[in-house]
Amino acid sequence: MEEVILVNEQDEQVGIMEKMEAHQKAVLHRAFSVFIFSNDGEMLLQQRALNKYHSAGLWTNACCSHPKPGEGTQVAAERRLKEELGFETALQKIFQFTYKASFSNGLTEYEFDHVYAGKYDGDIIPDTLEVSNYTYKTMEEIGENLEMYPQKYTAWFHIAFPKILEWWKDNIYNVSIIT
Repeated sequence: MEEVILVNEQDEQVGIMEKMEAHQKAVLHRAFSVFIFSNDGEMLLQQRALNKYHSAGLWTNACCSHPKPGEGTQVAAERRLKEELGFETALQKIFQFTYKASFSNGLTEYEFDHVYAGKYDGDIIPDTLEVSNYTYKTMEEIGENLEMYPQKYTAWFHIAFPKILEWWKDNIYNVSIIT
């Protein structure tokens, strides 16, 4: 049984709940999103596997998930990146936000999302149970695709992309930001 950490609006832990129950009851819980950039500044996107319990087949950032009870958020982000895409790289927390998105299957993501960024240009070995495809795209291409084909992207990516774009404009060329 997979559990998530329930939090309040200040990200203070208030309990633990089984993951699916938290999504059925729309309870605020801790999550993370990882954004990976190539040395050329392109963003790594993954297409979620078709068997995912929501947002199956949609494009999104490198990986997203939830820390386990007792697990630090950055440790969880590093673990999940390795599990889903088969590589490790340094990650830096860049911001956080809260969002709520309901899905047609009755589930709701209500998450306090910690956002991490890193750089990577090596081999990618995706777990096919999690990822059906991946690609690097320029920020301009992603912005255009989000506008033209919004239904092809996850709900949280629509919320996070404008925030990550602003951060990227200010930071991507500063090599000390992500090492």
